[in-house]
Amino acid sequence: MARAPFKIAGEEIPAGTRKTVEVPVAKLYTHTPLHIPVEVVHGRREGPVLLVCAAIHGDEINGVEIIRRVLRYGALRHLRGTLIAVPIVNVFGFVQRTRYLPDRRDLNRCFPGSESGTLGGRIAYLFRTQIMENVTHIIDLHTGAIHRFNLPQIRAELKNPETIRIAEAFGAPIILNASLREGTLREYADSLDIPVITYEGGEALRFDDVIISSGVRGIIRVMRALEMLPPKASRIKVTKRSEVAATSTWVRADIDGIMRPIVRLGQRVRKGQKLAVIADPFGETETALTASVSGIVIGMNNLPLVNEGEAIYHIARFDEIAEAEKAMDYFRSKLDPEVTEAVLPVHPWDDQQK
Repeated sequence: MARAPFKIAGEEIPAGTRKTVEVPVAKLYTHTPLHIPVEVVHGRREGPVLLVCAAIHGDEINGVEIIRRVLRYGALRHLRGTLIAVPIVNVFGFVQRTRYLPDRRDLNRCFPGSESGTLGGRIAYLFRTQIMENVTHIIDLHTGAIHRFNLPQIRAELKNPETIRIAEAFGAPIILNASLREGTLREYADSLDIPVITYEGGEALRFDDVIISSGVRGIIRVMRALEMLPPKASRIKVTKRSEVAATSTWVRADIDGIMRPIVRLGQRVRKGQKLAVIADPFGETETALTASVSGIVIGMNNLPLVNEGEAIYHIARFDEIAEAEKAMDYFRSKLDPEVTEAVLPVHPWDDQQK
């Protein structure tokens, strides 16, 4: 018996086909209509319904390219289940190259939304009723904010065994056990018992091939773990790819000034270690920025001009720091050193404080 068509936003996609569905979201004040583009790949055989979405913050563009590459993956012709790919959720922000909506609201704080609420509330309501509530699993793609670069990492609340399974399958070097924030896509999905993970990597308004390649491979691994794609033919035992960080903390600038970083992304640091130096423009006064905890740097501010209280280094804390180092080593070993050198130090624990 043939599998039933997949229904979304008033359209039907027959089994064994793929289709781009344009979900009408709003109009500009010029009366130009805007749509959320949705690509649906509906397999011939039954299976999970996976939503992969990006650019819920309009300037976080790495995920757009990740989804484009996933959709070109040849093995999708053997897909079991259904893949729903939404490369641009916040079409307003994407067009304007900004994180926010025109009314300065964060779309990822507007869920579950309201049919008659704010612009963000209406888009969130449309997205969750037309798209999100049809799925069984979600991968939400993000980057760091403007001038902040994040190490490839998965953020998830690790209480649902299925969430843990797909988080580990993704294979990012770090899994951050992150609590749910009110109004986020992740929090609403959790309320529906939909396993959801967030992939963070890179910086807003920048493509980064290390981050993009890692994201593509991670999504394919999750699809294999869900048996949506055939397993990879290999007899080689796979090393554990990820290590879970129970907590994380931001180190903030104590003074205003010009920052000279010492520690790099992915580096292991010890409590009290010098991370950066902040000085006035004339170099008359300098203040050391030191680590408040031991761990691995998973995010950092790239802009050298800093204000007092500004978040500079994001440090993840681990019960077993040596295991986290192994996860970082494994991640580096699977990437081209020439590509990763500018992003991740080859020996992240060498440049210790002298």
